Amino acid sequence: MSSADLKLVVFDWDGTLVDSTRAIVIAMQHAAADLGLPVPSSRQAAHVIGLGLHDALRLAVPALTAERLPAYIERYRVHYLSRDAQLGAFEGIELMLDALEQAGVAMAVATGKSRQGLDRALSQFDWRRRFVATRCADEGEPKPHPWMLEDLALELGVEPAGMLMVGDTTHDLGMARAAGASAIGVTYGAHDRAQLLLEPALALVDDVPSLRDQLFSRLVAPDRRSPPTGGPR
Repeated sequence: MSSADLKLVVFDWDGTLVDSTRAIVIAMQHAAADLGLPVPSSRQAAHVIGLGLHDALRLAVPALTAERLPAYIERYRVHYLSRDAQLGAFEGIELMLDALEQAGVAMAVATGKSRQGLDRALSQFDWRRRFVATRCADEGEPKPHPWMLEDLALELGVEPAGMLMVGDTTHDLGMARAAGASAIGVTYGAHDRAQLLLEPALALVDDVPSLRDQLFSRLVAPDRRSPPTGGPR
């Protein structure tokens, strides 16, 4: 993908922009314990992050029946929201988003969160203005189905081939593959490098500075490849 081809960068939320993987895992485990269900391991719970909620729970807690699903979701939300206000962006994310914005890069979000959850998070971080569009799992088909990227492409008038998905799970990378978009995987979230290697990606990066370097090497013309610098945040 050349810099001239790229029209839109699409970010996953949990585990990519925001350091929320552990909070999600703990909420899933505590909700299972509350209902006397087998508690998923941390790896099991982390593996399903990024999927739509119902798909995630079906895989992480196989003993969860349809009848008990509402009670589980209620307990999950109680445990997650008790930690939600303490969640922060990964170090360097704010500066990276600032630099991309200053460079005129169009950015969007495609997340497994619900619309209610993403709207709450966008307000919490005061990031709503940063993104030209957002898509959530409960608005259409969840990852790894390509719907979110396809719908963003339709709304914004870009071809999937002109989109770059950034995410921390195989669900993100698989969605990009299915949509015909490119992807960069980050290894600091829910899925490790070995898991991410199961899906194609332009690159896998281990930290935010490396992600920033990868984005600017691909997003802008050669004479603008040095990202803008900013003060401490």
